[in-house]
Formats: sequence, structure tokens, C-alpha cells
Amino acid sequence: MSTQTRTSAFDIRLIIALLLGSYGLVITIMGLFFTTDEEIDKSAGVNINLWAGLAMLAVGALFVLWTWLRPLRVPAQDDKDGSTVD
Repeated sequence: MSTQTRTSAFDIRLIIALLLGSYGLVITIMGLFFTTDEEIDKSAGVNINLWAGLAMLAVGALFVLWTWLRPLRVPAQDDKDGSTVD
């Protein structure tokens, strides 16, 4: 049995980071440019879109950092003749 590993091309953490990052970017832009004073008054003076968007961007960045620091490793499979598959 081989102890070699290979990095997986599919990692769900990157999909989650992409979704959080794209939604966070849209919500941050909405909070910066399209939120009215009336909407801010409804939310007790807090620009919820801005803060939620920034939080989503931060969590997406943490997912990317996690993927970079701890890459997913998949053990290489052995063929019938004993050679490893790349």
C-alpha cells in the first residue's frame, strides 16, 4: 500500500468561499451606495447591508486561508500491478 498523497482538485471549501465572497461583495456594494437613510433608521441606525457584507467577505477569506493552509489530501490509489496512479 502506498503512502503517497495527492491534492484533491475538488474542495467544497473553495465553493463556499466563492459563494460567500460574491454575495458579500454584492451586499457590501449595496450597503455603501444604495442604502437610504430611511432603511438605516429602520435598523436602529446600523447599516446592516454594509456590516453583513463585510462579515461575509471576512468569512469567505477565512475559508480561502483555511484551504491554503490545510489543503485536502487524498491518498493515491494503487493499480493492480502495484504502481501508483497520478
